[in-house]
Amino acid sequence: MASPDVLARVAALRREIERHNHAYYVLDQPTIPDTEYDRLFRELQALEADHPELLTPDSPTQRVGGTPLDAFPKVRHVVPMLSIRTETDTEARGAQAFDTRVRKELELAESDPPVEYAAELKFDGFAINLRYEHGLLVQAATRGDGETGEDVTQNIRTVHAIPLRLVGDALPAVLEVRGEVFMRRDDFERYNARQRDAGKPTLVNPRNGAAGSIRQLDPRLAAQRPLSFFAYGLGEVQGWHGAPDTHSKTLAALEQMGVPVCAERITGQGAAALIQFHDDIAARRDQLPFDIDGVVYKVNRFDLQRQLGFVTREPRWAVAHKYPAQEALTTVLGIDVQVGRTGKLTPVARLAPVFVGGVTVTNATLHNQDEIDRKDVRVGDTVIVRRAGDVIPEVVASVPERRPQPAPPRFDILQTCPVCPECGSHVVRLEGEAAARCTGGLVCPAQRRQALLHFAGRRAMDIEGLGDKLVEQLVERGLLHTPADVYGLSLDTLAGLDRMAEKSAANLLAAVETSKTTTLARFIFALGIRNVGETTAKDLARHFGSLDALMAADAAGLLAVRDVGPIVAESILQFFAEPHNREVIATLRGAGVHWSESTGVQQSAGMLAGKTLVLTGSLPTLTRDAAKERIEAAGGKVAGSVSKKTDYVVAGAEAGSKLDKARELGVVILDEAGLLALLAADEAPGQFTLNF
Repeated sequence: MASPDVLARVAALRREIERHNHAYYVLDQPTIPDTEYDRLFRELQALEADHPELLTPDSPTQRVGGTPLDAFPKVRHVVPMLSIRTETDTEARGAQAFDTRVRKELELAESDPPVEYAAELKFDGFAINLRYEHGLLVQAATRGDGETGEDVTQNIRTVHAIPLRLVGDALPAVLEVRGEVFMRRDDFERYNARQRDAGKPTLVNPRNGAAGSIRQLDPRLAAQRPLSFFAYGLGEVQGWHGAPDTHSKTLAALEQMGVPVCAERITGQGAAALIQFHDDIAARRDQLPFDIDGVVYKVNRFDLQRQLGFVTREPRWAVAHKYPAQEALTTVLGIDVQVGRTGKLTPVARLAPVFVGGVTVTNATLHNQDEIDRKDVRVGDTVIVRRAGDVIPEVVASVPERRPQPAPPRFDILQTCPVCPECGSHVVRLEGEAAARCTGGLVCPAQRRQALLHFAGRRAMDIEGLGDKLVEQLVERGLLHTPADVYGLSLDTLAGLDRMAEKSAANLLAAVETSKTTTLARFIFALGIRNVGETTAKDLARHFGSLDALMAADAAGLLAVRDVGPIVAESILQFFAEPHNREVIATLRGAGVHWSESTGVQQSAGMLAGKTLVLTGSLPTLTRDAAKERIEAAGGKVAGSVSKKTDYVVAGAEAGSKLDKARELGVVILDEAGLLALLAADEAPGQFTLNF
């Protein structure tokens, strides 16, 4: 038998955990770190394991679990879950039409006061009836046919936003809360990203994700889906003393009981209030964190609702006012390929024109080959197209049962585009990457602007003055095609450009001339080879010593370089295998771009060979770049974050969380003097440890 102290602790833990659940899942305002939440949850689990008699259905530990079902039992709704009429006019005047009908049914004259309405969102999810008895959730059922639904209680328990026990005193004996289970867009995207990373199927859209989750026969699978909930009404009610007399007061009362209710709702007078709400939500629809397909208007007073009654099982006192559809069916007429600024080839479906999301859509992205294969999209297919606001239209699914026969062949981007449609360079798809890419980084028109800006960047060739606006002008006028063309610019050409006086032009030409003298590492980085960052460029320069040696290297030679793996090696091989890129490099050398070269080193013999350092804070005399260069010259590697693999942290003034992390992990901490001594002397590094 549990002691009074254990009973009190279990009750306190349950209250605290549910309070944190409400803050996290309903208010989106977490109050404690995940680690602290996990500690509380584990403590409650342990107490319940030690005292099984204390386990109750409303315990937070009972949200996840349960054995798989063979089928969902049927549930007959005491109060039918009826649908509401849809206003077909998607413009604001649809609200006026509803108000006109209501006033006519209530036999109101023009001189009578306006009708008070409650307006709320029409969520694009899955309708649920939650039955609470004396505040305890005892059953959850789907809408079904309106009269009979399915018992999905085990799955609903996994939705953290739904309270297992209501809050408050004198709760109704029976209270059926009706609302919508849905999936937030950010949760949907994160879930799909995890599924893709794990090589598992993804969800088509948030609505299907919500419905499919609730109708999983295994509640453990349902628990893996991130679902949310908003209430919008009531079913059967018994013993609610002092029950509200309006819809808006009812939602407020539910909120007080701990039931999630969407804040995007208003109470207003007459058609003008409805129109304003309709227009306001329409303007912000795409910024909402979840999908909606319209708004709902309800006569607010329950006595007026009863007076209005129903027609053909639809209430006269409510209407769903929809917005233009964001999904529609159409046919794939063809699949084209577009080349992006980074060289990525994106397949694009040419569609039979379809009105969706407020515009006529004729093209929609297919993202990449993996997405085409997963969705099995073929020319001639009927597909579902989605467009939300300014988001680029995309094909979200095909409808195989409507596929023409014989079935069209599958689309293969490498077979369709063995070479880049923009520049004729080879197209490759590296292992582990979803995208196919053009290898002509220095010559491809689609990549031209990006390649030029990268080439001129401060950490690359450092051509001061060759910025975004100027590059755009030079490209648009056909004056720059490859980075080599930078070295052929003249004073007259530059001075004739917009916002370029003769002095500015002269300064730019001086910077171009200065950039001819560079380092091999900077030049390699400036080429913009995919997966080759600044640190890898330095490693390549140090290892090979000359550009010719790098260009002649095979896969085995590249893999011998520190931190160069198969993907980076393949990127380098593909870049130098493209004749167009070699031609640009030869032209750059011919223009006078040069650097000092060496025989290279196969393994750094520096004091810091194989060591990883992290820099944090401001050093007294060394800039961050200068410190990094000296560390790398000694064979060390500079990382951006502290981990167990970090050998030293070099800390200066105003060092932040990295210094705290180093102390926590016991990493050796140096100041600038310690770093300089370490670089200069062949001594045991431990003696330079500082006690901050």
